[in-house]
Amino acid sequence: MKAGNNHRLKGRSLSLTLVVLIVTTIALWAWEKNPFANTLLLAQEWYIAPSSEFHVDARNDSVVSMKPTEKIVVNISDSIITKAEENFGTAPVDSISALSPETIDRNEDMTSSSETKVCNYAKGRWVADSRRPLYSGLGCKKWLSAMWACRLTQRKDFSYEGYRWQPESCEMPEFERSAFLRRMQDKTIAFIGDSLGRQQFQSLMCMATGGEESPEVQNVGKKYGLVKARGAIRPDGWAYWFPKTNTTILYYWSASLSDLVPLNTSDRNTNVAMHLDRPPAFMRRYIHCFDVLILNTGHHWNRGKLNANRWVMYVDGKPNEDKKRNEIGNAKNFTVHSIVRWLDSHLPSYPHLKVFFRTISPRHFFNGDWNTGGTCDNTTPLSGGSEVMQDRSSDPVIEGAVKGTKVKILDITSISKLRDEGHISRYSIRGTTDVNDCLHWCLPGIPDTWNELLVAQI
Repeated sequence: MKAGNNHRLKGRSLSLTLVVLIVTTIALWAWEKNPFANTLLLAQEWYIAPSSEFHVDARNDSVVSMKPTEKIVVNISDSIITKAEENFGTAPVDSISALSPETIDRNEDMTSSSETKVCNYAKGRWVADSRRPLYSGLGCKKWLSAMWACRLTQRKDFSYEGYRWQPESCEMPEFERSAFLRRMQDKTIAFIGDSLGRQQFQSLMCMATGGEESPEVQNVGKKYGLVKARGAIRPDGWAYWFPKTNTTILYYWSASLSDLVPLNTSDRNTNVAMHLDRPPAFMRRYIHCFDVLILNTGHHWNRGKLNANRWVMYVDGKPNEDKKRNEIGNAKNFTVHSIVRWLDSHLPSYPHLKVFFRTISPRHFFNGDWNTGGTCDNTTPLSGGSEVMQDRSSDPVIEGAVKGTKVKILDITSISKLRDEGHISRYSIRGTTDVNDCLHWCLPGIPDTWNELLVAQI
């Protein structure tokens, strides 16, 4: 028993001796690399205090420093803890004392490299591109409405097809359909809006298929209730599924983005409650299915359209009694802001979802309106200029509504204003007529660029 105790004592002595030798070796090595006096001096003389000059970039909800981080001399023995708490909140003492000149310089490099400039995709210029268009207007018959396929009309000039948009401060990634579908694997892209939204949807379908027949792409409209009702001219929308990547692209017609509810479902001529403060029921029902959502509205906000559709403004579940809000411009503004607020409040529940509100597509009626002899006969591209140099959007309603929210702006108004030669004009599938369509666009055409901007920002 005594011998066993002696052996245990000797083992403990050897272990203690080894620990002392290891600690002493590390201490000597550390002293050579960083003597205590020098370390103390540097710790007393150096400490980073961040500049207080910051601003919030509303375009991406990020905080951006106005100028590089400054070095401020602080006596660590007197005030380093206080300064740290003032600037960062209570911080562990170990994390503060670990600062060294090397750490400071490295942090400064990281700070300056992380200050990336956010691209304004709506600022730039149109440039000629011989690789355009992105698909054939003759081949994309399955997805493209004949009335918008200008290659099928009597139009002879197609120079409007040969341009692409180049943002000023960033590169526009080249659209490649296979790469796009791989990127959108297992995702659903939804367009909700008026007929200009339908044009953008058809444009993306042609881009994603290359304008080819693509028999493997399946119609899955029934999954979303997008079927043609009895007596209807067309269904409320379309949905197509790409089985190889499990990608779905769909469109739902909602010209006003408000919830439309017939007041008498048994009467085809009944008035329709236009709930300005409620998003469409389709959006509320299927929002959990979407990964990318693109909204638009604008051209149905006129008294003629409202009367023709028998739309009656409702707010808080009852007829609107606010005379000021009853004005068309105010009603549209109220609705846009209501929809954005609703989406912004629900986005935390759907972290996978990205929402874009597309600005209004410009009309180009000259010498009258659509019903008073207005025309858009210009066929010379960019006759009114090729550049957009302004920083603000030409659609202040959408710009104001999304500011400070998680909903992003898809700004296409100014760049499209320069392309008056790209409209359907006086051509249609039936030939030349006296009526000009200076609202909708030829496809392939300008809406293809809208989708390139969208893909660049997803």
